[in-house]
Amino acid sequence: MTYRPPTPSRRRSRLTRRGRLALLLGALVAVAVAVTLPLLLTRDEPAVEQPRALLVPEGWRAGQVYTAVDRALGLPAGTARKAATAPATALPLPAAAGGNPEGYLFPATYPVLDATTPEGLLRFMVDTAGKRFGAARIAEGARAHGMSVYETVIAASIVQAEADNPEDMSKVARVVHNRLARGMALQMDSTLNYALGRSTVDTTLEDTRLRSPYNTYEHKGLPPTPIGNPGDQAMDAVIRPADGDWLYFVTVTPGDTRFTADYAAHQVNVAEFNANRGAEKG
Repeated sequence: MTYRPPTPSRRRSRLTRRGRLALLLGALVAVAVAVTLPLLLTRDEPAVEQPRALLVPEGWRAGQVYTAVDRALGLPAGTARKAATAPATALPLPAAAGGNPEGYLFPATYPVLDATTPEGLLRFMVDTAGKRFGAARIAEGARAHGMSVYETVIAASIVQAEADNPEDMSKVARVVHNRLARGMALQMDSTLNYALGRSTVDTTLEDTRLRSPYNTYEHKGLPPTPIGNPGDQAMDAVIRPADGDWLYFVTVTPGDTRFTADYAAHQVNVAEFNANRGAEKG
């Protein structure tokens, strides 16, 4: 026979008035904590900042890049330009650049945060250019044409400025190589425009007499520095130009660039270009 202890008599427990009040207060506190805790956690957790995008197009000159950086960072005009040449910035430029970042502010889309500084952003651009231009294929291609990498960047900046479209870049590069090989002046309007701080397709006889090392009508060879910041396509065009004997080219109308080795044929093309420009202005 199994022993079973006596079952205690069931009595309904009753809360006193004070106990009911304490229980109610406890429930209210629990609800308040449940509501407040997420709010406190949300308030204490910093919001993740979404980066803004700064687009640097192919061919932009350093001055255009500086202006865009100042605007993107909300800084006074001229801040980025000063930062670019400040000793404390120490941009990782090649020795041949002589401290001038023109040509090495690589065109790309860059993320910008509230904490971004002009020094950091410009250094990022130059670092990017250093990696792209430091590739073995660039160095090998430059040597194949008797150029240094810096000279290749200069030539690419001209190709970037002169080509009417990406498809023409390799042909423009071939004209540059052919003229250099023959000891001819490049006679590129883009270098005159750079010296004059403008962008135009109209060049006057007076312009070609400009006293400047960037006047490639008067001075043979490449200009002393790049005239803008070239992209990958322009660099590839210089190290792998199209095959051809062309020495001249002119964009008669948008999309119609004519290349030739015959000066007389080039003059006919130039006359057509001038006629088209006259009609546009008239």
